[in-house]
Amino acid sequence: MAQGIIENLVSKLTKLPGIGRKSAQRLAFFILTMPAAEAKGIADAITEVKDNARFCSICFNITALDTCEICTDPSRDRSRICVVEEPSNILAIERTRSYHGLYHVLLGALSPLDGITPDRLKIGELSARIQSGGVHEIILATNPNTKGEMTAQYITEILRPSGVNVSRIAYGLPLGSDIEFADEVTLSKALEGRRTL
Repeated sequence: MAQGIIENLVSKLTKLPGIGRKSAQRLAFFILTMPAAEAKGIADAITEVKDNARFCSICFNITALDTCEICTDPSRDRSRICVVEEPSNILAIERTRSYHGLYHVLLGALSPLDGITPDRLKIGELSARIQSGGVHEIILATNPNTKGEMTAQYITEILRPSGVNVSRIAYGLPLGSDIEFADEVTLSKALEGRRTL
């Protein structure tokens, strides 16, 4: 009986991204040994997120209200929109404390082989935001991989007639790394993205 309960938890945990069977077993046994209040707190937090979290009606960030805190913040620069693939990307950018504009979450990246076509992403909604006026720059912050590059290229082509300035975040060598250990693509992108000092 107890084995079936643990197996059920392991099975559910393997549905989380990046959690294989061994990790799920470790988590299940960790949860089993946790104080009941802590385990219940985790369960309550999951339930609360599922019951109350939704996508912002403007930018598609995660929010508990119709519109997220960033979209309603009057101190944000409304002339710039940073386009990201997922809401978690916003958290990473916000941690830098160097960007003060708005965001737009695509909820994915183009991947025709996986059936993710432009109509499955929030690209049309981005175009509508630009057409409503006031936006002067779109910063494409999609991931520096094949899907992210394809998505950035597609959005650039779609937005070209609007006349809005479209830029792409720079990428290349991470700070603190050694050039000799960089792969060719990373080093090539670092050279392309160089700037005058």
